[in-house]
Amino acid sequence: MSSYRANDALGYQQTMGRWSSQLAPPFIQFAAIPDTMRILDVGCGTGSLAFALADKLPRASIVGMDYSQAFVDYAQSKSSNPRLQFEQGDAAALRYADGAFDATLSLLVLNFVPAAEQAAREMRRVTRPAGVVAAAVWDFKGGLTFLRLLADTASVLDAGGEAFRAKQFSAPFTGPGELAATWSAMGLTDVVQTSLTIRMEFASFADYWTPWLSGQGTVGAYLTGLDKGKLAQLEDHMRRAYLAGADDGPRSFAATAWAVRGIV
Repeated sequence: MSSYRANDALGYQQTMGRWSSQLAPPFIQFAAIPDTMRILDVGCGTGSLAFALADKLPRASIVGMDYSQAFVDYAQSKSSNPRLQFEQGDAAALRYADGAFDATLSLLVLNFVPAAEQAAREMRRVTRPAGVVAAAVWDFKGGLTFLRLLADTASVLDAGGEAFRAKQFSAPFTGPGELAATWSAMGLTDVVQTSLTIRMEFASFADYWTPWLSGQGTVGAYLTGLDKGKLAQLEDHMRRAYLAGADDGPRSFAATAWAVRGIV
C-alpha cells in the first residue's frame, strides 16, 4: 500500500507541484516526442507535465491520468484546452487498449506506485510499436538536497524518522541505472538514461517548511503523523539546518532526477 497522501491539490502544488512544473520542460526535451501525437501522462498529479506538453506540442492530444480524484479535478479546473483530458485511474492497471498511445510518459511518480514494475509494463503495453516510453524519478539518495536535509535530520531525532528515510530512499527506480535496466528488461530499444537538474528556490524557512504541513505526499504524511512535541523538535532542528549560521531568507537547492527513454 502506498503511503503517499494526495487529497489536497493546493497543498501538493506548494510541496511538489511547483517543482514538477520546472522539471517538465527538460524532461519533454529529453523524451524527444514528435508533435501530432496522442500522449498519456501517467500519474499526472495536478497537471504539470500535461500542461507543458500542450504548450510544447501544439497539435498533440494529451490524456492525464492520476489515482487521486482531487488532483484530477484540480487539473481539469485549470484547463480549457480541448486537447487536454484528465481522468482518474490506476497506473498499475491502465484502462486503455494495447497500443492506444503514440507516447507514454510519467514524471516523478513511478517510485510511489506500490506495483512500480507493473506500472512500467503497463506504460509499455499501451504504447504503439515504435512509440516512446519515458519516465523520471527523483534521485533521492544523491540528488534531492532539500529532502535529504530533512530526512537525515529526522533519522537522528527519531526511530520513525530513520524508518521514513529508509523507505523513501530505497524506493524502486531511484538508484543509478535502475530505470534503464527495467526499460531494457521490458524489451524496449534505444534505451537511454540521464539525469536532469533544476534549482529549488525558497524565499524563507517558512516557504521551505510550511507547505509540508498540508500533509501531502510521503513527507507530509510523515510530518503530520508526529506528535506535537516531536514535530516541534524537528522544526527547530530544520530551522537551524536551513539557516546554517546565516539570516533567514532565500535559499537555492539543487534537485536532480533520473530520466529514461526507450522505444517500443
